[in-house]
Amino acid sequence: MSIAFRKVAHTYNSGTPFSYAALKNVDLELEEGKITAIIGETGSGKSTLVQHLNALLLPTQGELEVCGKMIRAKEKPKNLKELRKNVGLVFQFPEYQLFEETVEKDIAFGPKNFGETAEEATAHARSVLPYVGLGEEYLSRSPFELSGGQKRRVAIAGILAMDPNVLVLDEPTAGLDPQGAKEMMELFVKMNKEFHKTVLLVSHDMEHVLRYCDRVVVVKDGSVILHQDVADFFKDTTILKELRITPPAVIRLREALNEKGFSLPNDLLTIEQLAQAVAKEVAQHE
Repeated sequence: MSIAFRKVAHTYNSGTPFSYAALKNVDLELEEGKITAIIGETGSGKSTLVQHLNALLLPTQGELEVCGKMIRAKEKPKNLKELRKNVGLVFQFPEYQLFEETVEKDIAFGPKNFGETAEEATAHARSVLPYVGLGEEYLSRSPFELSGGQKRRVAIAGILAMDPNVLVLDEPTAGLDPQGAKEMMELFVKMNKEFHKTVLLVSHDMEHVLRYCDRVVVVKDGSVILHQDVADFFKDTTILKELRITPPAVIRLREALNEKGFSLPNDLLTIEQLAQAVAKEVAQHE
């Protein structure tokens, strides 16, 4: 089932001098089974948008439907526990969701909260560790003694242990080295392709968006201004330039070559495609 926002608005500190409209009249439908990137400038409303998906934030106006559950303005959501089991949210800062004294207890907290026995929850905690690249030696450690990247892995493991239908990831590779970021993105693709999870990814990394995502949603000043396939999105970098977001390297190279006199089509999205097109054009002028 899809995720649908209908005329959703959210205002922080409504009715006070500090009132701020973070979302404005958002209409958006996200397809099930896809990896969708949500991009935009800092402060555009991306994080506010995704925090509505499991009712951490409630709409000031409008309504949304998530996993068959309705969330409406001025109504207390029903079956909130079931919604939060179905929609797993990993915060931009992992410290926000780490609070137990050991990694094992932290990862097991969600499954226990949703009805599993202590033994079942512990087994789940152990089973997800390999997915996030951590060994069992981490189970007895305090999450607060870990590096930033390790904390992020533990936070993601805690969400995977609940086996949600929808994974919502706010800058999930921040704090990871390039290899760690690659492994994490490949994990999300595996969750999507093999375990049929819908993945929503808030990201500034256009390399990841181009390589791993199916769809792109662009948020600007609290409004959704664009929603399209990744291949179509990267044909034209105008919006990325307006948002001051750096395009992927292959797209920058394509544009640089065209500025130097090449006539390369705008649907070249891999270095292999680009190399073949350059070779063909050079051969035509020999």
